[in-house]
Amino acid sequence: MKLSIVTPAYREARNLPVMYERLKAVCDTLDIDWEWVVVDDHSPDDTFGVIHDLSERDERVRGMRLARNFGSHAAISCGLAASLGDAAVIMAGDLQDPPETLPALLEKWRDGAQIVWAVRSKREGETASTLAFSRLYYWLMRHVAGLKDTPAMGADFFLMDRVAVDAFGQFGERNVSIVALVQWMGFQQAHIEYVKEARLHGVSGWSLSKKIKLVIDSMTSFSYLPIRAMSAIGVGVALIGFLYALYVLLAALVERSVPGYPSLMVALLILSGLQMVMLGVLGEYMWRNYDESRRRPRWLVERAAGRLPPSGKPPQG
Repeated sequence: MKLSIVTPAYREARNLPVMYERLKAVCDTLDIDWEWVVVDDHSPDDTFGVIHDLSERDERVRGMRLARNFGSHAAISCGLAASLGDAAVIMAGDLQDPPETLPALLEKWRDGAQIVWAVRSKREGETASTLAFSRLYYWLMRHVAGLKDTPAMGADFFLMDRVAVDAFGQFGERNVSIVALVQWMGFQQAHIEYVKEARLHGVSGWSLSKKIKLVIDSMTSFSYLPIRAMSAIGVGVALIGFLYALYVLLAALVERSVPGYPSLMVALLILSGLQMVMLGVLGEYMWRNYDESRRRPRWLVERAAGRLPPSGKPPQG
């Protein structure tokens, strides 16, 4: 059998050599053939140069540099499209996902699971705000998006069988969470637990704006609840309007004056705010539909390092 390890990398020039040594130490003790597919998401540092040097030293290392920064999920999709193994493991290049976890993933896979999640039992070196945002995101995925098997502490380090990798290749969506999509796909899934370690070198490029985009992408891709909520809010506001109209009518019958300007302005501001929020929600859905309809490539490969796949060229998105 052959195992592919797929790693999206952004500003990981200092981490990749350490990760290679740890991967080699683990994989060489296993009775498998293996390859490491590293996708540089157009890093501003020498990440691709490090990938090229590693591929010169070891033919099991292959790499690609994307033509611009397409995001980690596009880099993962590119790596999976280039992978040749009977199974593929997606793991970050910052060494927060320890390579020493690979044997446990493979054991579950050999037992028959087609997708094996490495679930975080603990996260080291993370700020309280990062942990709180993570818990909120995975709560939304379980209770709003309907992916009830999503772990509370999250999981973005996982193994996919070749059947699942090929099935994943049929999806061409651009604005979607890969973790959520893989969970939605089904197949026979299992999980193990591990401790997510602190980042070895550098700082994470996972900014607040990217986190917010991930939440919006996940909600619009897997849930119609926001649109249903808009309908419910509309019904509620209309009901309040009818009740207020009834109050005005009754007050007029008993000759009691109803203040006009303040109540009118409150109603106007509340309704205007709700309408703008609803238009924004509709705009998010419409923009994603428009973005998908243009059918632009999900990624473009600028350069490649190491052996090319059997097609003789790196995969394009």
